Amino acid sequence: MSNSGYGGGGARRAGAGGGAGARARLRLGANRASGGRADTRAARERSAGRRRGEGAPEGVSAAQPVQPAPSLTVPDAAPSAGLRSRPGRAFPGGPRAAAEASAGGGGDRAGGSLFDVVRVAIAILDTAGRVVLWSPAAEELLGWPNELLVGRRIDTLVPDEEQVARIRTAIQETLRHGRWSGPAELRDREGAPVLVDARISLLVDGDGTPFLQVNLAEAEAVRAVERDLAVRDALFEQSPLGIAILDTELRYTAVNRTLAEMNGVAPEDHVGRTVGETLPERAADEITAIQRQVLATGEPVIDVTLASPITARSGYRSVSYSRMTDRSGRVLGISGTVMDVTERYRAVAKVEHARRRLSLLNEFGSRVGDLLDASRIAQELASAVVPRLTDHAAVILLQAVAHGDDLPRHGHDRRTSLLQLGTASVQDGPEVEVMLRRGARITFAEDSACGRVLRTGVPELLSGADQLSDVTYAGDPKMQAAHDLGVHSMLVVPLRARGIVIGLLLVSRAGYREGFDRDDLAFTVELADRAGSSLDNARLYARERTAALTLQRTLLPQQVPQPTGVEVAYRYVPGSSGTEVGGDWFDVIPLPGDRTALVVGDVMGHGLRAAATMGRLRTAVRVLAALDLPPDVLLRHVHELADDLAQGPDEALLATCVYAVFDPATATLTAAKAGHIPPVLVVPGEGADGPTRNGGPLPGGDGRILELPSGAPLGVGGVPFEAVELKIPEGSLLALCTDGLVESRDKDLDVGLGRLLTVLQEPYASIQAACEAVLDTMEQGREPDDVALLLARLGHGQAGTPTAGWTLPAEPTAVSRARRLVRATLAEWGVEELTDTAELLVSELVTNAVRYASAPIGVRLTLGETLLVEISDPLPDPPRERHAAEADEGGRGLELVTRLALHWGARAEGMGKVVWFEQALPGTPEAELAGG
Repeated sequence: MSNSGYGGGGARRAGAGGGAGARARLRLGANRASGGRADTRAARERSAGRRRGEGAPEGVSAAQPVQPAPSLTVPDAAPSAGLRSRPGRAFPGGPRAAAEASAGGGGDRAGGSLFDVVRVAIAILDTAGRVVLWSPAAEELLGWPNELLVGRRIDTLVPDEEQVARIRTAIQETLRHGRWSGPAELRDREGAPVLVDARISLLVDGDGTPFLQVNLAEAEAVRAVERDLAVRDALFEQSPLGIAILDTELRYTAVNRTLAEMNGVAPEDHVGRTVGETLPERAADEITAIQRQVLATGEPVIDVTLASPITARSGYRSVSYSRMTDRSGRVLGISGTVMDVTERYRAVAKVEHARRRLSLLNEFGSRVGDLLDASRIAQELASAVVPRLTDHAAVILLQAVAHGDDLPRHGHDRRTSLLQLGTASVQDGPEVEVMLRRGARITFAEDSACGRVLRTGVPELLSGADQLSDVTYAGDPKMQAAHDLGVHSMLVVPLRARGIVIGLLLVSRAGYREGFDRDDLAFTVELADRAGSSLDNARLYARERTAALTLQRTLLPQQVPQPTGVEVAYRYVPGSSGTEVGGDWFDVIPLPGDRTALVVGDVMGHGLRAAATMGRLRTAVRVLAALDLPPDVLLRHVHELADDLAQGPDEALLATCVYAVFDPATATLTAAKAGHIPPVLVVPGEGADGPTRNGGPLPGGDGRILELPSGAPLGVGGVPFEAVELKIPEGSLLALCTDGLVESRDKDLDVGLGRLLTVLQEPYASIQAACEAVLDTMEQGREPDDVALLLARLGHGQAGTPTAGWTLPAEPTAVSRARRLVRATLAEWGVEELTDTAELLVSELVTNAVRYASAPIGVRLTLGETLLVEISDPLPDPPRERHAAEADEGGRGLELVTRLALHWGARAEGMGKVVWFEQALPGTPEAELAGG
């Protein structure tokens, strides 16, 4: 091949002869440039080949076929279909690179750098196109070993004349202009095409000899790097997120335009500065702390929301930072992204704000849902809004709402009576006491904000000193206190029920807190409407409860008598405010013969109907008690009246009752109960002094629960009522109560009865003090039911009361003997004026007893406030009065008793009966009336 195209033989001689030292120096420099790796094995092989004297020209073995030279072509367009390239190299630090390194093929590539991604092969040519140096990277790229190419012209390896021409053109272009570059297609040792990016530069050594440096890189790797750089540029410059790169001193090295616009600082003004030198101090401190944490720990911080550092444009930002390291793990700095999340933050804040408001509504509803007291509801409302909605709150109600009265039918004016029943504040102090005094009576001017809201029901939002001075009236001390507290915004909201304004809710904000807006006003109106419904329900309940209490108190005994031989104390406690009034009652009924009936009962249910039923039941018991029936018989008759005493035709009567009769003359107590709490009896101890009466002290003693046959509740039936007769020691204390006193949710009835018994066994200054002590020990966890308590100290009659009694045989002579005994006794007592009438009536009653009885007959006289005469016989049937005809010889005895006695009656006693009558003593109003 001719050499004329390379610039003449002089150039070639220089390259062959005098340039040997320069080529050696260039080869050494190229080896250093390609990594300083010398292929000692190849050098040893070349030396061995020369020693063998192989005649292959230019160091090429004769036995080895000459491979085609690589072609250096500049493609006009995309590579042809048959063009192929080597597989792409693994990215440093990636799994493929790690696998190659572990397989032993990576060498020092495991260190990882950009040169491991884009391998640059270097070759040095002289001006004649002869290879002076062939780097190991070139060997790896094209597969041609160094010993086969060094010293040979490149065109001897390129059989294609067209390719040789192109090589010449590139070399000539480089010699003229000093450089040439472009894509090229070469052939490796196996003849496969390799796409490369070629760069040719003109070099001159120290002797002035020119050389050509050829740099070759795989086109695929170059394109990949260019693509990655393009992606980086697109993400960095065109990203809607702010991006920053900072070095290890936390100084900006690069920021994109988005972040620069966010910070209001030009991109070039960021470079070399820290965040503290770029942003306001308050925001920079927080961001710097995050950056230092990421740089020190290496743990990324993701999506931290901060307030915008730009004071002119309020908002919020989400910042994320992560630490950057190179392929060898060396820390380079940190990278960060910043996103404007103002709209998202505000949307989330709005949702959270709505959630908190809904939570407040639900919480308030649950707190007042079971309340039926207007004062407590008002206080709960004020406490619910402080401090979550406001700093100070006052709930003002109409007096009618607080007291359970009917709402006024006329409009509100300055004469409307208002009470401040609910107050709450975030602070204490004298100003707060003046502005928010609970229970204060509120007055206002008709043209004030309170007056307008009361009249119209339209809420008002007030702000500023002028509007706040117009809340009630000019010069109101409460408004002056509000001004001293720094109140700057207030809402005056009506409390409404069924379209009627029943009060006001006043909420105010002070200090640096933001003033109220329309959303706050709408929410407060919703809260006030819910409170208004609860307040009106409490008012209606209070009115019904007051009516029920009034009815019940009118049906209970207005005056409790103090019969002979009995000292009585009682207490009635209505149910708590959360419960309607019940049907508990008690009664003390004087009976003939100085006997006393003690009654306690409980009608099941609550409210007006239970109170009305209780009144009917009490009336029935009093009427039947007047018939002097035994306790068990009386309860049976009341039970038979159950249908008539029930609350309605579809509701059965269900009530419990205990009925006891005490006779001081015989010191006996006869009691029966219908499903009720058993009575408690406390007997004075052995060392106690003689009992006193009429307010004397109680000595205490030994107590026990009277075990009476239970009996079924009235209205149930199926269980007979039975009476028990007991002998009562002088001064014993009898306690009758309803279940509300001794029952509790979590304890048995025996526990409550035991507690009652323990209290009554203690000594007290009076029977009234014993009542108070019993009520003071009521358990807090008891059922919120009514309580009726009746205590009776039982004696043996008044001292010095004249009494006389005889037992006569059932014979005709008993009549005359009874007359004589009565005459003599009355003469002895000094009441001879009663003798004639007493003898006549005794003879009639004893005659009836002798006629029908076959057992002894008893006669007893007692001189008290009246003369009481009692005739007993063993026959149980009571006498029946009848009207005798003119021709009848008998049947006029009871008629005489009816006309001549002050009172008369009959009662059962044991297996028989007692017929009694009373005569008024001389000089008494009853005697004068009887004489008239």
